[in-house]
Amino acid sequence: MAGRVNTPGASVTGRVLSILDCFNVAHPTLTLSQIALHSGIPLSTVRRLVAELEEWGALERLVDKHYRVGIRLWELGSLAPQQRDLRDVALPSMHDLYSATQENVQLVVIDGYEALCIEKISGKKAVPTRTEVGGRLPLHATAVGKSILAFSPIDLLNSLYERGLRRHTPYTITELGRLAAVLREARRKGVSYSHEEMSVGAISVASPIVSPGGILHGSLGIVVRSTSNLDALAPAVRTAALGISRACG
Repeated sequence: MAGRVNTPGASVTGRVLSILDCFNVAHPTLTLSQIALHSGIPLSTVRRLVAELEEWGALERLVDKHYRVGIRLWELGSLAPQQRDLRDVALPSMHDLYSATQENVQLVVIDGYEALCIEKISGKKAVPTRTEVGGRLPLHATAVGKSILAFSPIDLLNSLYERGLRRHTPYTITELGRLAAVLREARRKGVSYSHEEMSVGAISVASPIVSPGGILHGSLGIVVRSTSNLDALAPAVRTAALGISRACG
């Protein structure tokens, strides 16, 4: 979790943002004590600021004394143009891709050094994944992340490597030279792959969403069981991504 504004000189705005930053897909509800622990803010200050956030509607208090993100933040978040517009444009193609494959379909955008999932379609027969809408994925260990890396400036890859490439499974690529070669191939073919690099038993294929003007908007991918044939699925993913790319233009 983030937060960590325990310095005496931290501004009120910084403390409020630190409190909100404690909530994520893995921790959708928190108590006051947990917020204080993860944010590094004194409990008395957390209690006061959380009360103000609750009154405004940014946080909602549950009966078990846990707090969760309130409706006012959802309303503000829905106004973000990139995520809203891209999601609206991509949804028809995502539904078509799901209908054809019955597999997990994910739409992500870049957010800092991670991929942020802004939409997901899945069914009971699809392989279980840890990805949820609003969840974050590593760029180097997922197909959707590699698609973003492949079509981003080389500085992003170098910065990511300097920060350290986490090995999520024995198959995760953490060597800079090897990863760079994989990204060159992904850029040449227009599709990228992940072979059990994020989760053992799950593989994925993705394609970037790049408008005719050359602007990278995000990445579209599907996640399937490791026994599936990704090469047979890649054309459908590429076609869907190209359709979304044209619509974005």
